[in-house]
Amino acid sequence: MMPEYGHALLCLALGVALLLSVYPLWGVARGDARMMASAGVFAWLLFICVAGAFFVLVHAFVVNDFTVAYVAGNSNTQLPVWYRVAATWGAHEGSLLLWVLLMSGWTLAVAVFSRQVPADIVARVLAVMGMVCAGFLAFILFTSGPFARTLPAFPVEGRDLNPLLQDPGLIFHPPLLYMGYVGFSVAFAFAIAALLSGRLDSAFTRFARPWTLAAWVFLTLGIVLGSAWAYYELGWGGWWFWDPVENASFMPWLAGTALLHSLAVTEQRAGFKAWTLLLSICAFSLCLLGTFLVRSGVLVSVHAFASDPARGMFILAFMVLVTGGSLLLFAVRGHRVRSRVNNALWSRESLLLGNNVLLMAAMLVVLLGTLLPLVHKQLGLGSISVGEPFFNTMFTWLMVPFALLLGVGPLVRWGRDRPRNIRTLLLTALVSTLVLSVLLPWLLEDKIIAMTAVGMAMACWIAVLAVAEAVQRVSRGTKTSLSYWGMVAAHLGLAVTITGIAFSQNYSVERDVRMRAGDSVTIHDYRFTFR
Repeated sequence: MMPEYGHALLCLALGVALLLSVYPLWGVARGDARMMASAGVFAWLLFICVAGAFFVLVHAFVVNDFTVAYVAGNSNTQLPVWYRVAATWGAHEGSLLLWVLLMSGWTLAVAVFSRQVPADIVARVLAVMGMVCAGFLAFILFTSGPFARTLPAFPVEGRDLNPLLQDPGLIFHPPLLYMGYVGFSVAFAFAIAALLSGRLDSAFTRFARPWTLAAWVFLTLGIVLGSAWAYYELGWGGWWFWDPVENASFMPWLAGTALLHSLAVTEQRAGFKAWTLLLSICAFSLCLLGTFLVRSGVLVSVHAFASDPARGMFILAFMVLVTGGSLLLFAVRGHRVRSRVNNALWSRESLLLGNNVLLMAAMLVVLLGTLLPLVHKQLGLGSISVGEPFFNTMFTWLMVPFALLLGVGPLVRWGRDRPRNIRTLLLTALVSTLVLSVLLPWLLEDKIIAMTAVGMAMACWIAVLAVAEAVQRVSRGTKTSLSYWGMVAAHLGLAVTITGIAFSQNYSVERDVRMRAGDSVTIHDYRFTFR
């Protein structure tokens, strides 16, 4: 009976999500504080129902209940217990349930930690998140039920979990990635609430920014862990392959990075208001697009879930409804929150705007390269392949100016500044960058490749300016916040990443060698013996 209880809890969760979507908004329209406050109660009920259903599915895996078709298809009695738990989200149905669990968790967190936010705003935010939860719960119940039975004839042994997934990466990578995906729904919900209320002030962005940062951190960790997993797991294509599903996680990361910087301008200078709302909509819409690409079967990928067309059409319709509806609302009401601030050309706001433009241009490059083969095929024009050369070439020339702006941005003041105020620091950084970009490849690899030097120049420029500015602040006794040190760490992390990419892309060696047992081959001072 346990699986039936799980299904019943999902049905109850759908009912609660629908109530959360409607009742608090009705309270806002009537100005009824009790109806608005009910959003918090519904958030608790929603989380309890979904968590209960998820526990039932985990329990079925742990006890090897092969009367559940999903368990029989993705586990067996010989699988270690930790992989049995992780197998819960190892395929389509369970991963969707994990998505809804995390979504309901974010909804509950907003309800609990937003007590200082005006009640009408919280009610609107939770109602929007309830709508998203309702959409995914309906998707699970109508097309992807995880509790379907194999009765009356059930197998005594399961088919086992895909061997490629029997790795610690499965335990951590999907939950972290999904935490980032669904976390952007908070920024999306705040954006819709701002459009509905017609106001967006600095206090509003102070509430939205921590949630956006948390989602971005989770998504970053998920992508990094996935890359590390793919690096040593044969079949995943290496640490980064520009695979459509990899791109599906990278696009919201780029939009989320732009959103974080835009939120800073909105909070500090009341600027970029409409742009911030548009980025919030864009980031979550790209998460939905990624869900469609992974689960619809329209694109071929080693990471994609096998799926039927009905599932793809459901997700596509839901994505069009959410994205189209939010963009229509933005078109109708976006003018109410438009900024009236004029920024000087040499100011932190202008540099952050350039940063945003380049990030979104990079996102559009990835979007074009990912969807073009699909569109080309659907139009009956034949099959085409957009691969690594396209992405690498386009990205390189977008990231060079991005690195320049990224290094200079934190040095420039808000409002208006003069280049001569940081001239000495920039000249010092420029000389250091030119020297290090040539010296480091020569010392480490005994030869200099042009693209390696370009990559090292970008990395050194970012790192030198970040460290120099931090040292300058500390030596002057300037008060620095935790968010500032987080920014420095993120910029230095990007510099390290660029360094790794530059060396990996230009100095890696790949050879196909035919060997028999006992044969040895030497490649770059490494001796390999086939035993």
